[in-house]
Amino acid sequence: MKSDISFSRLKQFPPLMWILLFGSFITRGSFYMVWPFLAVILYEKFALSATEVGSILSLAAIISVFVSFVGSTLSDKFGRKPMMFATGILYIISFSLLAEADSVVTFTLVITLCSIATSLWRPLTSALIGDIIPQAESRELAMQSLYFAVNVGCAIGPMLGVLLGLTGEQSSFYITVFAFAILLALLFVGFRHQEKSQTSANNTIEHDASKMGPGTKHTGLRQTLEILIKDKLLQCLILANVLCLFIYGQMDSSLIQYLTREQVPNLLELISSMIFANALVIVSCQFVLLKLMASRPLLVRIRLGLVMLILSQIWFAFNPLHFFMGWIGAVIIMSLAEAVLFPTMNVHVDRIAPEKLRGAYFGATAFYDLGFALAPIGGGIILDLYSGTWLFLFSAGIAVFVFFLYHIMGNLSRPDFVTEQLKVSSNRNNKMSS
Repeated sequence: MKSDISFSRLKQFPPLMWILLFGSFITRGSFYMVWPFLAVILYEKFALSATEVGSILSLAAIISVFVSFVGSTLSDKFGRKPMMFATGILYIISFSLLAEADSVVTFTLVITLCSIATSLWRPLTSALIGDIIPQAESRELAMQSLYFAVNVGCAIGPMLGVLLGLTGEQSSFYITVFAFAILLALLFVGFRHQEKSQTSANNTIEHDASKMGPGTKHTGLRQTLEILIKDKLLQCLILANVLCLFIYGQMDSSLIQYLTREQVPNLLELISSMIFANALVIVSCQFVLLKLMASRPLLVRIRLGLVMLILSQIWFAFNPLHFFMGWIGAVIIMSLAEAVLFPTMNVHVDRIAPEKLRGAYFGATAFYDLGFALAPIGGGIILDLYSGTWLFLFSAGIAVFVFFLYHIMGNLSRPDFVTEQLKVSSNRNNKMSS
């Protein structure tokens, strides 16, 4: 299926979509203004080792994956609106507690709550986009725009954190609380406008209620799980993207450990330059790449991104330790792959998800985070037993396997119920487009 993406479609975005974009920017920016310095706070306050800090964060990530799936699935039954407000309140409570925590046990519990809120919010936002934007091409542009807004926030946040001196202040977590309070107020207005618009356009409340609130017949959690278990295509997609995120997780953990162990010259300058290069490439190139590849089928774009990912891992494996610009070059190739792959992952899920199970399918994408959660442990074991060269060759091999998984996805079986719903949705979209 090819995309017909035109940036003129931005005019078709409803006000609620613009609120989601602005909210993603301010909440991600405020989040990364303080969250990267959590390890500094834990070290200075409790003198925890890197392994202990990593264990706390990994445990929180793994727990949040499973909670996120259940929560996102429940949004198909109870509606996106109440689940998003509940998650936003959880964000405010957990980050308020994080600003006041005073023991290791309290920090561990509250960090887990923060991770759960973060893992819930992402798939709920993606599912909501599918609810409020019926045209497939406009939805793709909306998801690309959401990823762009998140990355701008992620790029600006840490720099502002340093400039404002928030590298070790526990009270700085109130900034994220304030940002989410603003977002919830904006969402309240946005949902009211969206509900009025849909009621007026369709002259019925059922269409709106089926997506934003309870009141219609929904598939239960048990039935949803049965469908997901039978959907071999979704299972293959989850496995492929878990492996992708395992590879990307090496840049945040194992790559830095490798460079530190090998006593690479100008280490701090190199690390900051790589982070800046990653953010700069994604922010500046994402929509350029989208425009260039808009006429290409989705799977072709994914395969191109995987080829770049494979090349970047091979470059990492054989780059001379003292070649500063070589590391930057590998990061640039890896970032180009990220700019293609990451937003396309959500688009792919949106394409395969039946309308009434959109929350469950996007909730299942929470399992992707297992790749990030396992990356520090897996990469550390390979570094201890072998070397950095073998770590990145192993990552390149994983990327080749992911390429194979995407190659066979089209031949995998799907439940009849899912196939029938997709046909109905496709026919409806075709009528609306014509």
